[in-house]
Amino acid sequence: MLASDVLDSVLKTADEALRTLFAPAQSARSPSLPADSPLTEAEKRHAAALMRVNHAGEIAAQGLYRGQAAMARPGSTREFLRRAASEETDHLAWCESRLLELDSRPSRLNPIWYLGSFVIGAAAALFGDRLSLGFVTETERQVEGHLASHLDRLPADDQRSRAIVELMRSDEAAHAQAARSLGASELPGPIPALMRLTARVMTGSAYWF
Repeated sequence: MLASDVLDSVLKTADEALRTLFAPAQSARSPSLPADSPLTEAEKRHAAALMRVNHAGEIAAQGLYRGQAAMARPGSTREFLRRAASEETDHLAWCESRLLELDSRPSRLNPIWYLGSFVIGAAAALFGDRLSLGFVTETERQVEGHLASHLDRLPADDQRSRAIVELMRSDEAAHAQAARSLGASELPGPIPALMRLTARVMTGSAYWF
């Protein structure tokens, strides 16, 4: 690879990271959401904290997919990873919008989640497409479960946040299925457990910070 190509790739990667972390996310889809319902201050704080966790998860997903795409060989896997990252931008936009409606903000720790996930994604891609796609499948499987738990924890009257979480959950399932269809392999036993532990640290921190 020419030095100019390497520089272009580095600049593109840096630009994507900065846009993800600091520029308002733009949604390609405008889902029909129910009208906002009155919530108590305690319910608003709790709903906002959960949506902040969801937003942080999407920041991590962006880092993971872009790290994988950066190190993947040219071909269908790289294009799938780039497309998945682009589609996840919708989720960022929806979560950001809902946080504003709830008079709240994203996690201050988002740069850490992005950078850590980017490094993990890049490392996974070095082991080949099948293992890299296995990370996508396992990530989306865990995110699905995480979103399902939020449906149980969100205030009963917060139908707007619930609708967003349901849409996100549907998209995550589709990404997992697409990764499996491209030949994703099962990850070795300790890796999913480590991913769950990392996710618990992230969600617990993002809830408050």
